[in-house]
Amino acid sequence: MIRLLLPSLLAACLAFSPLAAQEAQWRHGAALLDQPKYPADFKRFEYVNPDAPKGGMVRLGAQGTFDSFNIVVAGVKGSPEQGLGLIYETLTTSSLDEPSASYGLLAEAFAHPDDYSSVSFRLRPEARWHDGKPVTVDDVIFSFETLKANSPTYAFYYGNVTKAERMGEREVKFTFDQKGNRELPQIMGQLLILPKHWWEGTAPDGRKRDVTQTTLEPPLGSGPYRLKSFEPGRTATYERVKDYWGETLNVNVGTNNFDEIRYEYYRDATVLLEAFKGDRIDFRSENSARNWATGYNFPAQQEGRVILEEFPLRASGVMQAFVLNLRRDKFKDSRVRRAFNLAFPYEEINKTIFSGQYERVSSYFHGLEIASSGLPDGQELAILESVRDKVPAQVFTTAYANPVSDSPEAVRNNLREADKLLREAGWELKDRRRVNAKGETLTVELLAASPNDERVFLPYKASLDRLGIVTSVRTVDDVQYVNRTRSFDFDIVSNVWGQSLSPGNEQREFWGSQAAQREGSRNLAGIADPGIDALIDRVIFAKDRAELVAATKALDRVLLAHEYMVPQWTYLKQRTARWDRFGRPETPPRYGASGFPTVWWYDEAKAAKTGAPR
Repeated sequence: MIRLLLPSLLAACLAFSPLAAQEAQWRHGAALLDQPKYPADFKRFEYVNPDAPKGGMVRLGAQGTFDSFNIVVAGVKGSPEQGLGLIYETLTTSSLDEPSASYGLLAEAFAHPDDYSSVSFRLRPEARWHDGKPVTVDDVIFSFETLKANSPTYAFYYGNVTKAERMGEREVKFTFDQKGNRELPQIMGQLLILPKHWWEGTAPDGRKRDVTQTTLEPPLGSGPYRLKSFEPGRTATYERVKDYWGETLNVNVGTNNFDEIRYEYYRDATVLLEAFKGDRIDFRSENSARNWATGYNFPAQQEGRVILEEFPLRASGVMQAFVLNLRRDKFKDSRVRRAFNLAFPYEEINKTIFSGQYERVSSYFHGLEIASSGLPDGQELAILESVRDKVPAQVFTTAYANPVSDSPEAVRNNLREADKLLREAGWELKDRRRVNAKGETLTVELLAASPNDERVFLPYKASLDRLGIVTSVRTVDDVQYVNRTRSFDFDIVSNVWGQSLSPGNEQREFWGSQAAQREGSRNLAGIADPGIDALIDRVIFAKDRAELVAATKALDRVLLAHEYMVPQWTYLKQRTARWDRFGRPETPPRYGASGFPTVWWYDEAKAAKTGAPR
């Protein structure tokens, strides 16, 4: 399950275990099909430093811009989602040393019946908004109804929740339209809580607030930080709330250590890197292999004032790929889609552009134990047999493999195979152009979100051109890219889907039929297949861990067999660069990668040696 704190923000998954008794019982935390690691009276998470000093500032970089602080509706230029996650809180929160566990945050306890037909939360009496007013059941119901009514993403995510109702002064209940879905209780635990009284009130300028409109008025939250200052589209600074109601909660001990967290926004990735090297940014995660190999060779790094470090990604997998838009007739034949994979010169790109750092994605759950491999057997085979009439026959006989282009001969062989498949699909080569029986030319546009994408897109274009596919590369600005992908107005784009160790309801949003035509969904490919839908349900309604793993492998195997996408590459570590001004616990949280900035702190002694920020 992927946590949905904000529509684009991917985080750790949460889940609940079955109750021993028939009637629901209140509990402090839970884990998927197991017991939570921490007991009801735990004092803190083991991976934090309870004596971490409070103070200092950290400056973080973000690519893009913003014109609204309202997370309910998207601005034309977007919202500063990173910082808003510091202001608002959810009913429950996750630990970073368990793959799928949750504990109470705004809610002190939660309960659900054995059949998972509902979930109830009991709010903490001490929970407060920054204006001192209590967080109430009315706030929870308002948040649920507002997000579901105004956000297509949340409407889909909460589609199985029929109602939210007050059950007491501090108790709220969510009722579901189905039973047996283990994830629905914890999905509601992730509900972002908004202040009803603030949104229904009046702004300082006398204007009535409207939750359906964009706004740059600093929002009211209940979290550890509040918005201190900002320049629209350029920077936003958040300050630690000194009288934060949840400061001493066990789930918060040792966290939220910086007095200020500032986000600096840049529209260009190259400028963003230069800002770090110019000491305008303190910490960054690097997703470019080229930058990691050559971009940090500058004096501060050579002197040890800048530190490069990698952290393993143990709890997150990925599907990163070129997405072929199945809503276009030209991509409806799987032989055409396979031809596009055969034409992708991955090995050449990895060697010449990425310095050989990457491995190719070979699963929709790449990097996790739930990824398929070899041929199906055991419980996975039994699950596939139950949908045999709805899935490609080759899933039973042929293990999926990406084509390999590691030599000139291999490249030629792949292009020959691609040519053969295209001809079989009705696309002949005439006058160096691929045409069908109607005389239509096979043309595709590779839509790029950044000029940096062109270094990968252009070699791919050259390979497709060799097949007679008339290919263009178009780079557009952030607003155009978001609007075109949101409305599915593209041939091919590049996209990433984060995956967790416990997949669930988010798979409907990624690959389910209901999301295929819903604008703004994560199902960019437009996958609408009854076999896929059936397997997603097997994942969601799995009764134990073994069934969950088997069902996920079956789903993965069928998705791959359809050749919906051209898999790209990944690196199963978080690359980080930082100015050496910070301290951290001796052992990072097992499933939290670097854990920055959550469990880190400002180190005055290190900062003195490194030099004051510019």
